Amino acid sequence: MATNFVTKGVQTIQQAVQADNSGEFGQALGLYKQGIQLLLTAKKWEKNPAAEKAIGQKIQTYLARAEEIDKQLSEPEPKKKKKAKAGGKGSADSDDEDEEGDALKKSLGSAIVMERPNVKWSDVAGLVTAKGLLKEAVILPVAFPQLFQGKREPWKGILLYGPPGTGKSYLAKAVATEANNSTFFSVSSSDLVSKYVGESEKLVKNLFVMAREKSPSIIFIDEIDSLASARSDGESDSTRRLKTEFLVQMQGVGNDTTGVLTLGATNCPWDLDPAIRRRFQKRIYIPLPDPEALEAMFKIHIGKTKNSLTNKDFKKLATKSNGFSGSDISNVVKDALMEPVRTMQTTTHFKKIPHPTDQGQQGWLPCKYNDTGAVEMRLMEIPVEERSMVVVPDVCFADFWRVIQNSKPSVGSEDIKRHVEWTNEYGQEG
Repeated sequence: MATNFVTKGVQTIQQAVQADNSGEFGQALGLYKQGIQLLLTAKKWEKNPAAEKAIGQKIQTYLARAEEIDKQLSEPEPKKKKKAKAGGKGSADSDDEDEEGDALKKSLGSAIVMERPNVKWSDVAGLVTAKGLLKEAVILPVAFPQLFQGKREPWKGILLYGPPGTGKSYLAKAVATEANNSTFFSVSSSDLVSKYVGESEKLVKNLFVMAREKSPSIIFIDEIDSLASARSDGESDSTRRLKTEFLVQMQGVGNDTTGVLTLGATNCPWDLDPAIRRRFQKRIYIPLPDPEALEAMFKIHIGKTKNSLTNKDFKKLATKSNGFSGSDISNVVKDALMEPVRTMQTTTHFKKIPHPTDQGQQGWLPCKYNDTGAVEMRLMEIPVEERSMVVVPDVCFADFWRVIQNSKPSVGSEDIKRHVEWTNEYGQEG
């Protein structure tokens, strides 16, 4: 019963987030209230303590946002200043600037991540140094503010770099999940680059203004090299102004960055402008996973899918996949999980067995032609009314071995060499 209420609650909350990001706050508030009520009911009926705690955390997150919208809607709109007479202190220009700023902030509203990705620190295999630094910058200052007094300050800028598919964006998802009390902004070049002259730098400025207003906050910029590449003589004025605004907002005179962490990710750190690079106080190399991390990744990606693999099998797979990235392992696992389905499509015989999940029922399992009870039949020849009782064979080591034999790593040795050289000069191992 609890599962049904959770599903309905999450669906309603997703609708609320969409309305919230679109600026339809009245509709969003109503949907938030409906979703929270459904989640409260689910929490009441949930018997699993861990699941109950997770539902409770979601309720607190969305309740805080609903209260914020309710307060915003209940407050009367400030009266616009009248246009001042010549020589007066007031100005209609300030009103125009306020309205323009509000419009720009509204356009950046979609960058705020309301729905947490549900990626825990434990879901990220290896990368102990990177996780430790992110905890120092994000979790500890909120949980233990008394630890950061005087000159002891949390990190203001962290750059994650490395070959494609090593888990940089996945780490950012873990930060978004674990930083429950922080506002998480996820932005890309499309959010900040405008065709109108002067608007791109205003978007950057308003992004940081919003982050300060909603601190503690994290600004995650994926593929930051596309926005902050090295300045050159041949680039346009608008591109140069955009980079300059980044420099000013990240560490400029008169801009208080307390409670704001800028988290960048890139596959090409050498393309970054030197001044931008300097503003990332910690530059962490996210390398290809080591054997222990590879072994953990296989287990994480298999999840709860029924399998017959042993710890010895996982070690063999990790050894065989040396040089693979996290993304490569994800693709290998997805491919291997399809192997039993492929077997079912080519098998010529099935037999009846007790269904593993539906007690008292019989299920069809693919088998060899000489097995006891084998019936000559193709998968699509199984009667329609019995197809829901087809049993998928457990994934086995042979399925993975067959796939991994035909797989190649996506990262070349030259790419690794270049990242190692850059790390030796500017960064540190993650």
